[in-house]
Amino acid sequence: MLSGLVVDYAGVLTDPDAADLFTAIDRLRERGVRTALLSNAAGGGTAKARLGRWFDALVFSGEVGHAKPSPQVYLLTADRLGLPATACVFVDDSRRNVDGAVAAGMVGVHHTSVPATLTELAALFPA
Repeated sequence: MLSGLVVDYAGVLTDPDAADLFTAIDRLRERGVRTALLSNAAGGGTAKARLGRWFDALVFSGEVGHAKPSPQVYLLTADRLGLPATACVFVDDSRRNVDGAVAAGMVGVHHTSVPATLTELAALFPA
């Protein structure tokens, strides 16, 4: 059973329609889905304060020493959610990063648009 959602920042949460993604994240959290932000950024800086309310874990490659698409960063993120990688869905606009998550055991969603991603999430996390 899928019980974790891991989302990239740049290219996904910076999409012009990202407000709809944040709404979906809120709804999933209300249903008990654990959420994480996974970014290849050097560090969280102000992002932690701005985005912390939507995520149970915030993982920045520059802080943990592993970057996408290395399997270690996906496994570390799942661990911070208290879940196995196989219980997590990973969303990123980079096919290479999605492939890395799948290789680590996660379900991958290649973000091409907010409506497409929301359709995928609805199928993976049915109400």
